[in-house]
Parts: sequence; structure tokens; C-alpha cells
Amino acid sequence: MPLYNEEDNVQELQREIAQALAGFDYELILVDDGSTDETVARVQRSERVRLICFERNQGQSAAMHAGFAAACGQWIATLDGDLQNDPADLPAMIAKLEQGWDLVCGYRAKRRDSWFKRMQSRIANAIRSRFVGDCVRDTGCTLKVMRTPCREALPLFHGMHRFIPALIGGMGWRVTEMPVNHRPRIHGVSKYGFGNRAWRATVDMFGVRWLNQRRRAYRQTPEPGQVARP
Repeated sequence: MPLYNEEDNVQELQREIAQALAGFDYELILVDDGSTDETVARVQRSERVRLICFERNQGQSAAMHAGFAAACGQWIATLDGDLQNDPADLPAMIAKLEQGWDLVCGYRAKRRDSWFKRMQSRIANAIRSRFVGDCVRDTGCTLKVMRTPCREALPLFHGMHRFIPALIGGMGWRVTEMPVNHRPRIHGVSKYGFGNRAWRATVDMFGVRWLNQRRRAYRQTPEPGQVARP
């Protein structure tokens, strides 16, 4: 979970995650992306919590990539630190993985944002999905669950987080989506706007499309007596 100036959200989010994942063996990796408020001081430390702190703000893609690299479990779940994603959706998404999918992407069926922000995302998602062929309607929803080996498909670049389904699907992993709850932001302010992502996302689309056309994936045939990895 990337965090940037979420001092009023982090403790409540930790509580909700613990409630949602009761009965699961999990660790919570919090990546502080150079917060300038009291976010780090308000993190509730425990044996389940690992905190990674950046010296300065590097952006959501870098924070998520650091979390992916540190993860030790069978599955990796991602969600925002602003309380708009609902941790209660995680068990159902994990159940989807157990059905044989490799990446499960949440989409905000009833998005709790301004009409202008919803319109921006609808247009951007339609263009991106058509251009890179990821067939995902809401890649801006951070709530996702994947098998840990999927992280190998994610090179670090500024904006990588917008193309997780395209990059993972482009390497042959099985991608699906499901509706998830979305809540209004109560504390703090949004870190994104049209001006700081429209041009970058457009350039990135060309790069991701080129990369997926050039990449190759392979699976080894198991030796006698071994079981092929799903």
C-alpha cells in the first residue's frame, strides 16, 4: 500500500485491513512515498507490518514496485492509502485467484468522485483499453490481487501502475475483473489531476504497446514427476 500524506487515514485503514483479512496469514507492506506530514509516525507497528520509507517523493509506481519486490507471500494485493478502496473486497478477490485467475482487477461500479473526475477516467480508460488491448474497464482502481510471480512482468517506470493489467496480460497471465466498493475521500486531498497525467499517460500507452509487441513469454515443460506451475 503506497502512502503519501495520509496521516488521517492510515490507522483506520490498518484496522479495516486487519478486520477484512482475519483468518488469513498475511503481512502488510506500507510504502511511505516521502510524506511530509505525520503519516509514518501514525503507522501502527506490529509483527505483521513492514514499513518502507522513501527519502523523497518518487510517485505511486515506484512505491508499488518497492512493495512488490518486498512481498514474500503467495499472493500480492494492492490498494490505495486514502480509504476510498474497501479492504472488505479482498477475500472475494482472493477467491477469484483460487478459481484459476492470475490477476484480479477491481472496477469501481459506483464511483464516489466528482462528475468531472469520473468523465476523465471513463474517456482515458476507453482509449487506453482499446490501444493496449488490456480489456479492463478501470485500470485506475488500485484494488488488485495477483499471484506473486506476476510481478516479474512489471518493469519500473513512471506511470507503470496505470498499465499493470496490460503488462501482466501481455506476458500470458490470465486477467479478470470484478466490481468493488468505492468510497468518498474523507481526509486529505487527491494527488492526481488531468494536467499531471494526461500527456504522460498518452506517451506511456505507445511505450507499453511497443513493449508488449516485443516481449516474449515462455513456460518450461515439467520434468517427469513434477507438476507444472499454474
